Amino acid sequence: MQRAISNVRPQILVTICLMTLATPILRAEPRCPGNIASVTPRFVQRALIVIPVKINQMGPFDFMVDTGSQVTVIDPLLAAQLDLKARGTVGLISVTSYSAASSTVVDTLEAGSHVIEKSSVFIHDLGQIQDADARIRGVLGVNFLAHFNLLIDYDRKLLCLDETEVMGEKLRGERIPFATSQGQEAELSFAERITITVHLSGTGNRQILLQLDSGSDGPILYASRKEGMSPLLRRATLREGNVSKAQRTFAVLPPQELRIGRETWGNIPFVTPVSVGQDIPSMEEDGILPTVLFHRVYISFAGRYVIFDPR
Repeated sequence: MQRAISNVRPQILVTICLMTLATPILRAEPRCPGNIASVTPRFVQRALIVIPVKINQMGPFDFMVDTGSQVTVIDPLLAAQLDLKARGTVGLISVTSYSAASSTVVDTLEAGSHVIEKSSVFIHDLGQIQDADARIRGVLGVNFLAHFNLLIDYDRKLLCLDETEVMGEKLRGERIPFATSQGQEAELSFAERITITVHLSGTGNRQILLQLDSGSDGPILYASRKEGMSPLLRRATLREGNVSKAQRTFAVLPPQELRIGRETWGNIPFVTPVSVGQDIPSMEEDGILPTVLFHRVYISFAGRYVIFDPR
């Protein structure tokens, strides 16, 4: 090609160069593995994944994708707007509080081209989620997400929901199995929590059980009396300086080396809650592992495994 260009007359070469400069650069849009249809997300503070969701064919409304929430939650104003009637109540547990929520069932819950019929939703104030972004009207939890296999790609700003095994067949990486905590065995099917076992440098050889959470922006270890946890938790220090009220509810732990399967990530900044309601049941898990720590996370609900930073 270079030899052919060298034989072109100068004025023609200039024209070719100008045409090249005037031609727009076409960039291929990121696609899901196996050409699975993507759901277009937007990211709040890089950590929170927000997608459009329709309820009973109305909307779309902005919902946060939260693998750390066992259930789908909508704010009371949206429930009133959709004329949803409460059918009962259920207790919702967060890291620092316990509260009651109304429950109901919607005819359809829809994200992209994916529709789930007769899905349970819970009506509750979204609190700090809406403090981060007032446009968020709900939380899309595992009772919806577990119908699919899920890929979150933070680098390419991509969210993929797959009703088949196509994505899993295309991706390479160590498959980390779900761990089942003792409390999950008696829970309802919609309440499954995605938990895995990891090792932290500050807890010796003890296995740590963490819940995989796409709705959190940082890793958390719960206050615990479990053997091997106390020495690390005693090294926590309170946050100093200009911090928010929410940040003051957590103390900072020394950075940890995190090992999952055969892979290790260093300098991971865990925190631990310092003000927790007395009526909160003890957690079976030791803490929370946010998906935002990784470039990409693939969760196979069908195969019950996770691939971190798949290739």
